[in-house]
Amino acid sequence: MDKRLEAGWFQRLAWSVLAVGSFGLLVWVPFLYVAIRRGRGSDWGAFAAFALYEVGSLSLATVPADRGNGALGLVALTTFGMAVWMLMFPLFDKPTPRNAMAVGMGPAPWPAQQAGNPYLR
Repeated sequence: MDKRLEAGWFQRLAWSVLAVGSFGLLVWVPFLYVAIRRGRGSDWGAFAAFALYEVGSLSLATVPADRGNGALGLVALTTFGMAVWMLMFPLFDKPTPRNAMAVGMGPAPWPAQQAGNPYLR
């Protein structure tokens, strides 16, 4: 069974503020958190992509070139936009409704014990 990682809107907004408020230096942190908690391959891929962006942007920021500054800014804005969109909408699972058991969305009840169960003797 897949692990679920639910987050409310405040947590999603806090992760987005961390990613953008640090000017992209910590954009990889929320994706590492999700990858460790859920452990899906796609989560590790997203973390690797944003970590690679961080390493690449820091190495390109030290190169003295006037022509590449506009392109580097466009890449940074695109990356920030993609990170905020992923953090706000598709990355976290939707919270389970409070009345999930009444609707039938909750876990199934335990099956009845069999007569041959050695612990019931």
